[in-house]
Amino acid sequence: MPYKAVIFDLDGTLADTLDDIASAMNRVLHTRGYPVHTHRDYKYMVGRGLENLVTSALPETARVSQVMDSCLADLKEEYGRNCLVNTRLYNGIEILLMSLHEMHVKTSVFSNKAVDLTQKIINTLLPGHPFEIVVGAQQGLPKKPDPAGALLISERTGISPAETIYLGDSDVDMITANAAGMIAVGALWGFRTEVELRSNGARFVLKRPIDLIDFILET
Repeated sequence: MPYKAVIFDLDGTLADTLDDIASAMNRVLHTRGYPVHTHRDYKYMVGRGLENLVTSALPETARVSQVMDSCLADLKEEYGRNCLVNTRLYNGIEILLMSLHEMHVKTSVFSNKAVDLTQKIINTLLPGHPFEIVVGAQQGLPKKPDPAGALLISERTGISPAETIYLGDSDVDMITANAAGMIAVGALWGFRTEVELRSNGARFVLKRPIDLIDFILET
């Protein structure tokens, strides 16, 4: 078995977080009188951290530092209070993680979501799963698509990038995986399309979480 570790993205890969993110951002926009967006629109705004989300969601005329800083502060507070209202694991994730554990494949998480929120969601939705390390956005660590976080996980687990699968649902994840020298695998149950995943370097795409087991065993 050539793969000894799997690093998971969080949003759109382990959990469907879109409703809570979209609702929080829309509440921030609404209180300031700015137009809100459909939840479908947010599928293409998330993935690069809350700072980028604020920039994408605000009208161009409002993208000035004072407004963006204020909206970001409010979004962190709003989403921090409501990040687990409708957020749920995708069907099949728990079975996948259990299977990987039984196969002695190490699992970790690398997200562009703030580390405290990333850990809060993981600890609430998957309290019993023995992740090796859960990495989120934090001072001193570049966000994806910079591969620093993925390489940090590789170093701490002692498993080389070539033996590590990075599973995610967006262009950012595929670019990150390839930049780290890992195996880029796309999750079709997430927020983005197969075209986006493949055009950004996905070596394989999966229709269901459990398909990752077949991929590992057959490779």
